Amino acid sequence: MADSLPSLAFLGAGSMGGAILHGVVASGLPTDGGIIATNRTPEKAAALAELGGVRAIALEHEPAGNTEAAASARVVFVGVKPAMVPDLLREIAPVLREDAIVVSLAAGITLDTFSTILGDRVSVIRSMPNTPSTVGKGVTGLARGAAASEDDLAVVRRLFELVGAVIEVPEGQIDALSTISGSGPAYVFLLIEELTKAAIGKGFSEADARLMAEQTFIGATALLAASDDEPAELRRRVTSPKGTTERAVAVLQDAKLDQVFAEATDAALARAKEIAVGK
Repeated sequence: MADSLPSLAFLGAGSMGGAILHGVVASGLPTDGGIIATNRTPEKAAALAELGGVRAIALEHEPAGNTEAAASARVVFVGVKPAMVPDLLREIAPVLREDAIVVSLAAGITLDTFSTILGDRVSVIRSMPNTPSTVGKGVTGLARGAAASEDDLAVVRRLFELVGAVIEVPEGQIDALSTISGSGPAYVFLLIEELTKAAIGKGFSEADARLMAEQTFIGATALLAASDDEPAELRRRVTSPKGTTERAVAVLQDAKLDQVFAEATDAALARAKEIAVGK
């Protein structure tokens, strides 16, 4: 595969678009035609302009910036808030290149919404990345629209693989995927918060408590990544019979963590469905 990337446009390089943009820049691969990113304010545009090879447009100063960016790019990332997507699509529809691939970063906006506004011949791929993409450890779900070819999907998959792992799913699974990998970093951070509080409650300083909790999670996931064993097997190796860890794990299991995580992800999925219908 070529050692360069197609021309890219990030329309609304906010938290998620910005994560992918930073990851692409960090890869060091050149782009055929460059990268353009749009944001509403000059302040945000100035921050993006500091990235190598990125032309940043502040829409407050250049109102036609989205159409200019979209017209120039092979791959167009739509990263504005979900409520703003339809208006943006109507704005860029007349200027898209014939070979353009439009990639949605918007939660809850269906492929049907894109094809209705852009036309059923435009290649559209719906993505659901997560924020660890900023450090090259992301997980992204991809679902392609009817007009998107296998080659189109390969182009987009390669971009997201620069910032982590990629899972291809039917569109009906995208929202479910978002409740696991999309929202998942928040679950992990919450667990770290609570373990830190537990350490403070046992008399450790906040600095030492944070170090213990955070580095334990970092170390455990590094061990998992380096091992061929399942998480359950690694857990068993830490859990000596009749030992301290066994007693602690029993308390966690009695709290029915399996049910808690099922209910939490179900709640996230219900909210995704509400967003899809505009609630």
